[in-house]
Amino acid sequence: MPPQYAPSLRSRLAPLLLFLQTGFIIVFAFYTEIERNGNADDFSKCYPEFQDVNVIVILGFGFLGTFLVRHGFSGSGFNLLVAAMATQWALILNGVESLYDRGRLRIDLKSLVVAEMCTASALISIGAVLGKTNPVQLILIGLLEVSGFILNKWLLQLLLNTQLLISIMMLHIFGSLFGLMLTGILYRKGSERRFEKEKFDTKMGLFSMLGTVFLWMFWPSFNSVLVDDWPPGRKLGAVCSTYLALAVSAVTAAAVSVLSNPKGKLNLIHLQSCILAGGVAVGVSMSAVRHPWEAMIIGFAAAIISSVGFQYLKIHMLLAFQCHDTCAILSSHALPGLLGWLAHLVLQIKDSDDHTVAIRFAVFHICSLLITIALSVTLGILTGLLIRLKFWRPPQYNKCFDDQAFWEFSHLVVRK
Repeated sequence: MPPQYAPSLRSRLAPLLLFLQTGFIIVFAFYTEIERNGNADDFSKCYPEFQDVNVIVILGFGFLGTFLVRHGFSGSGFNLLVAAMATQWALILNGVESLYDRGRLRIDLKSLVVAEMCTASALISIGAVLGKTNPVQLILIGLLEVSGFILNKWLLQLLLNTQLLISIMMLHIFGSLFGLMLTGILYRKGSERRFEKEKFDTKMGLFSMLGTVFLWMFWPSFNSVLVDDWPPGRKLGAVCSTYLALAVSAVTAAAVSVLSNPKGKLNLIHLQSCILAGGVAVGVSMSAVRHPWEAMIIGFAAAIISSVGFQYLKIHMLLAFQCHDTCAILSSHALPGLLGWLAHLVLQIKDSDDHTVAIRFAVFHICSLLITIALSVTLGILTGLLIRLKFWRPPQYNKCFDDQAFWEFSHLVVRK
């Protein structure tokens, strides 16, 4: 007997994908053009960075979501599906200003990179509801979250004259808060006792660790790709600062994992949630970091905060706020992101000689955080209310975290 929710893929997913993709093709056919004014040297410099960001979005986040023993196909496959759709949508939304000024959406490597970084914010949000939603819901979440993040970026640049780098790096805070509101709205009664199939084993843990390694290796490119290399050396400084912060957070997370384990052993899931905290924090504060030791202190503090958050806040968020956070985005993105925002504020004030300028920067910096929090929380709640409708046919409680709900396994087919 076929599963109760199988028709939802046929009657909802396929029409939705075909409708959206047809619409994107029409937009790109009539309103876009490739920017061809660049030279070969610019392409040779930008393409490796674009590939690095691509690896983070597709391989890094994709493999990272495979730690669940019966949800590996969905964790990696749906990540690719959402990333492909959301990146196209982000290209269109980011090009609206160009469309208004020139009548065409201009596409180049930089616009592709910015679109993929906007998509990364949606993939962070999806981590909170991984295993508890179907692909139709994930597509809607990705498109709505990217729309909200680009709106937030536009507001920060328009109202506060924020640099592109700073507004984009708010993706960690925006994506995590959006996801936490989302999973709070989609809370399922009984999830405080863990879902029946919410488990992991060594095989899937190895694949998931591969995703963490990809993210760790390519994160310096992710943080430095939008850094303007003027004066010369700024991009190199961003790469070095990110690497040092990642190295310190990896070592610190391993030490805290051992200390917090009753048997004095390393916890793989704990490490995966905290090992990248330094890269997240220093990315948010990148434009204010001037010295290697500053990045290392930020990485150290981020690993401590992330480890404590994973150890204690995850279960308290579930019990107190009914917020079931599958991939622990609170400890891996929200807390390090907020720490990076605070470090940016402190470092900028410390390096400022003019008190008036320092106060003005502090006011603008605080306003940027408040706008991001308000918009992400509001849109997260509204999106949650939309996708919790029975029309989308969410998976039943006992079918959550189960690939068989959405994927065909030939060895399980009953042959007549």
